[in-house]
Amino acid sequence: MKSTIKILLVEDDPNLGSLLSDYLRAKGFETKLATDGEKGLKIFNLQSYDFLILDVMMPKKDGFTLAKEIRQINKQVPILFLTAKSMSDDTLEGIRSGADDYMTKPFEYG
Repeated sequence: MKSTIKILLVEDDPNLGSLLSDYLRAKGFETKLATDGEKGLKIFNLQSYDFLILDVMMPKKDGFTLAKEIRQINKQVPILFLTAKSMSDDTLEGIRSGADDYMTKPFEYG
């Protein structure tokens, strides 16, 4: 029996968060949405996830800080930043924070 891949999406934009989590569910992924970095960390600590998608600019705890804290707990879980911050310094900061990849908004669903 094939297990479902569990994704934690941490995105403060309610429209994008809802659209992206609905899209991922439609593609067969079990997806949990958190609307800020603090909630994202709490949810991450309650259950194991196979993949994380983090926004950078969020209230209460930014994505870079969240990724660093998650890396202290779990060094293996893949992290993707999905953000409007597109400067090369931002990308480098994302990778230094523990991300495996960095994708800028807007993006196309594939």
